[in-house]
Amino acid sequence: MTSPTGSGQADASHVPVLLDRVLDVLAPSLTGERPVVVDTTLGLGGHTEAMLQRFDGLHVIGIDRDREALRRAQDRLAPFGDRVTFAHAVYDEIGEVVAGAGLTTVSGVLFDLGVSSMQLDLADRGFAYAQDAPLDMRMNAEDELTAADVLNTYSSRDLSRVLREYGEEKFAKRIADNVVAARAVEPFTTSARLVDLIRDSIPQAARRTGGNPAKRTFQALRIEVNDELGVYRRALPAALDVLAPGGRVVVLSYHSLEDRITKRALTEVTTTDVPRDMPFVPAGHEAKFSLVTRGAELATDDEIDDNPRARSVRLRVAERNKS
Repeated sequence: MTSPTGSGQADASHVPVLLDRVLDVLAPSLTGERPVVVDTTLGLGGHTEAMLQRFDGLHVIGIDRDREALRRAQDRLAPFGDRVTFAHAVYDEIGEVVAGAGLTTVSGVLFDLGVSSMQLDLADRGFAYAQDAPLDMRMNAEDELTAADVLNTYSSRDLSRVLREYGEEKFAKRIADNVVAARAVEPFTTSARLVDLIRDSIPQAARRTGGNPAKRTFQALRIEVNDELGVYRRALPAALDVLAPGGRVVVLSYHSLEDRITKRALTEVTTTDVPRDMPFVPAGHEAKFSLVTRGAELATDDEIDDNPRARSVRLRVAERNKS
C-alpha cells in the first residue's frame, strides 16, 4: 500500500509505507549469496525498487493479481533487468510461484496488504468512494464477482454479515436492509448512489466522527469481492513454509482484521509446546520462528505527516530460526 498522488499519473511519486523500516528489518536476512525476496503485493513496485537499489545481488519475485499493476511495475523496474521475476498470481499461490522460479526457499517475504494507490486512483476500478464509478472493486479483472453483484444478489442477512465482519460497521443491518429495498427499485451500478444510501442510513450524530461514513462499507465490499482475508489466512503460512533458515517475513497491515490474522499466525509458529516452568526445551520441540518486532510497530508522526495512509499501518516481522 502506498500514498496516492491524486493524479494517478506519476507512479514514481507514490511513496511506499514504512519504506526505510522495511529495508532495515529485511537487511539481516539478505547477507547470503544471491538472496531472493518475494514481494507478494508488488503493486507499483515501490518497495521492490528500493530493495533492488539497496541490496546488490538481490533478486525479487513480484506477485500481483492485478495485470495493470504488473504492467506498470514492469515499466518502472525495467532498469533492473533480470533481477526481477514477475508473476500474475494471488499471493496464497506463493509456494507454486517460488517453485516455478526453480527455488525451494527464499530469503524474505513482504506482505503490504490492502488496496494499492493505483487501484484507488483509477476511477473505473470503483475502489474509491470519493468519486462516482462503476461498482467493480476486483483486484483481478478476470474474476467474476464484483461489488455490484454483492449488492444486488446477497440477502440482507448475508450483506449485513459482510459489512459487520469486514467493515466493522455498527449500522450494518440498517444499511443492508436499505440496499435490498433500493435495489428492488433499481439495481446498483455506480458508487455515488451507494454513498448517498450509506449516509442516509447512518444517524447524523454518528456521521460527525470517523471520516466518510462510506469508508467501512467500501472496505467490506472490497474484502468480500477479493476474498482478501481468506487468501491471506492461506498465504501467510505458505510464506512461512518457503522461508530459508534466517529468512524473514515482513507484514504491513492496515486494519485490525488483517493484523489479528498476522498476530495469531506468528504467535503459533514462535511458541513452543514445552511448559514454561520446564528448565530446558527438548530437541524437536523448539519454536521454528522468532519474533523480530515486539508487538506491532506503528508509523512515526513524521511518517504520517509525509504519508497519511501510514496512519493505520501495523508492522510485524518474524524470522525462521537457523537451528
